[in-house]
Order: sequence, then C-alpha cells, then structure tokens
Amino acid sequence: MVAVCWLMAALLALGEAVPVKFVDCGSKAEHIIVDITPCPSLPCVLHKGQTYNVNITFTSTTSSQTSQAEVYGILAGIPIPFHIPNTDGCKSGIQCPIKKMQKYSYINSLPIKSEYPSVELVVKWELMDDTKNLIFCWKIPVKISS
Repeated sequence: MVAVCWLMAALLALGEAVPVKFVDCGSKAEHIIVDITPCPSLPCVLHKGQTYNVNITFTSTTSSQTSQAEVYGILAGIPIPFHIPNTDGCKSGIQCPIKKMQKYSYINSLPIKSEYPSVELVVKWELMDDTKNLIFCWKIPVKISS
C-alpha cells in the first residue's frame, strides 16, 4: 500500500495531468475528460505570454466528415473569440471522418497573448461537426495573470 501511495505521489510530482472539472454546455459526446496543462486547480491561472496544452478525450455519438473548434472568453456575459492555432479538429489529433461510438483525443493549445488584460473570465470551448451541431462544449473559469 505504501508503494502504491509513493508511486502516485511521484507521478503527480512529475506533472501528470489531472482532469479539470468543467461545466458541460450542450455536448453530444459522452465520457468527456478535459485536461489543461498546467491547471492544477480552478480557476486555471493562465499567465500572459504562455501557451497551455488542451487535451479533450471523448466518445463521439455522431458521425462527421469534419470538425471545427471555436473558443471564447466570456466576460460579463459577452463571448469574445480567442484565437487558437488550429480550428480544424481533424488536424488536432482527431482522425476524420469521425465515427459514431468511437473514442477520440482532441489536442490543441491555448496561447495567452501578452496584450490580454489581467481578468477573470470563463473559457468556452466548442467542437462542432459538419452540420454545425456540437460534438462537445465545455466551460471553465480562468484568471489571466501577468
């Protein structure tokens, strides 16, 4: 038992990703796990000038030839688009076409530009299929910091 506890502590010390608690906002996918590295607790503190790795594992409940991501920062109820390096889900770890009841890992990054204001807001991340229906949608609180 002691060896198991030691091994788990060692893995955590090495920076193993811990799933982030998120609010679902209309996902059709199942078994969604959101990992943001590093984000050890909520709100995620995102430092200006750094890039954060985002990995969403999910099981698709629909089929689609394509997938498109949109990311927003929601401030005072107003969605403000965040630029991500690649909005094409099929070039972000997902092998398209997407097949129903298959497990996928969507991998992208979230760069925090130095010109962003220091503010607390909610990040909303959507992945849509080829008919603009949600595959997944999740929200988490973040704090942009210097």
